[in-house]
Amino acid sequence: MKEVKACLFDLDGVLVDTAKYHYIAWKELAERLGFEFTEKDNERLKGVSRTASLNILLEIGGLTLDEDEKTKLAESKNNRYVEYISKMDSSEILPGALDFLKECRSQGILVALGSASKNAMTILDNTGLTPYFDAIIDGTKTSAAKPDPEVFLLGAEALGVSPAECVVFEDAEAGIEAAIRGGMASVGIGSSETLGAANLVIPSLQEMNVARLKEAFAAV
Repeated sequence: MKEVKACLFDLDGVLVDTAKYHYIAWKELAERLGFEFTEKDNERLKGVSRTASLNILLEIGGLTLDEDEKTKLAESKNNRYVEYISKMDSSEILPGALDFLKECRSQGILVALGSASKNAMTILDNTGLTPYFDAIIDGTKTSAAKPDPEVFLLGAEALGVSPAECVVFEDAEAGIEAAIRGGMASVGIGSSETLGAANLVIPSLQEMNVARLKEAFAAV
C-alpha cells in the first residue's frame, strides 16, 4: 500500500460498546421463544444484519416461522435494542477510539463508518461521534450484508478513494471477509483466533495510532 488515505470503521464492538445491548435484546427474545441464547451463540451474529441474525437465532432454537412472524420478532428485538441505546452517552465510546479518530483527521486521513446497523445515527449522535466522520454508510444505505463488501465499497466511493487505499477496522469475521472481498486491508479488533484473516490484529484501538498504521501497511 503506497499510502493509507482512509480508515473505515465498523461501529459495534470497534468504536462503541453496543454489542452487549444486541446480545441482551437477542437473549431476551430467545427466552420469550423458550430457548437459551449464549454469549458463544452471539459470536455468530457479529457483523451480521438483523434479518440474518434472527434466522441464526431461530436455527439455534430449532424454530421455523413464516415471514410475517419473523418480521414482528425482528421489530420487537430492535425496539428493545433502541430502548437501550437511547440511554447511551460518550462514556460508552471504547478506549482509544476517540483519540484515534481525532488523530486520523488531524493527519489528513479520511474517516468513514461502515456499519450494518440501521440505528447507527442514534448511537453516533448520543455518543457525540458524528462530527468525526467524513462519510457514514449504515444499514439504511445498503442492500447486502457483510461479508458482502458493499458497505465498505460505498464508503470508499463516498470518500473519493480507491479500495486499495483503505484500511478497515472490524471486530467480526464477516467484516474482515468483507474487507478482503472489497480489496481493502484490514485490522481486526479482538482475538487473532477468530480474526486471523486480517492483516493486523490488536485487542483495542488503544493499541493503534497513525504512525503504527502507516508502518503496518507500508508493505501491504
